[in-house]
Amino acid sequence: MIRRINLSGNPNLGVYISTTDSVALVPINLPDIMEETIKEALEVEVFRTSISGSSLAGALSVGNSNGFLVSFHTMDREIESLQNAGINVEKLPDKFTAAGNLILVNDNGALASPLLSDKSLEKINQVLEVDVQKTTLAGFNILGSIAAATNKGVLLHPQATPSEIDLIENALKVPADVGTVNRGVGLVGACSIANSNGVLVGENTTGPEMARVEEAFGFLEGYL
Repeated sequence: MIRRINLSGNPNLGVYISTTDSVALVPINLPDIMEETIKEALEVEVFRTSISGSSLAGALSVGNSNGFLVSFHTMDREIESLQNAGINVEKLPDKFTAAGNLILVNDNGALASPLLSDKSLEKINQVLEVDVQKTTLAGFNILGSIAAATNKGVLLHPQATPSEIDLIENALKVPADVGTVNRGVGLVGACSIANSNGVLVGENTTGPEMARVEEAFGFLEGYL
């Protein structure tokens, strides 16, 4: 299912929400109507949590079906709460803490920002159980902000080059395409949340943009 929705008026969904095919980490104060929309569209269990005392779960965490990586500054009680819910989670051992902004991952592979250390790459390999390589995309280090990946497809910043698209398709083993959301915004990772079951984008996303998103993520049922 593909839906257009804002989070209390904010279109930057990917900054606040992190999702896999089975679970979504969301802010503690997420409106109930938004929780129901996430459950319906993405077919996931919703878990309310802070990360490092912040509501920015999308920016400060990233995961796939094998687990989540979170900011080094994540509190022990936050880790314990996630683990008690059956979620495999570990801290990213790096001074750059915005895991969701710096890592692009699905169940097949991962791409990481050159800003991350080799220790962080080892942790990605260990926790998420995928091969990982460093790269930039469209001249940016923030891969997770300018791209969104699922086990069905990848949506990329419109300035991604053909060689970068090939690299991402080979690493993540799914088709990739470029596009925008929210009337021309290239930060597609920061402004959307997607998994193999559905995708949510900001309310200002246009019909043509939705069609491109639909194609990139392999959804054929249309959009609302």
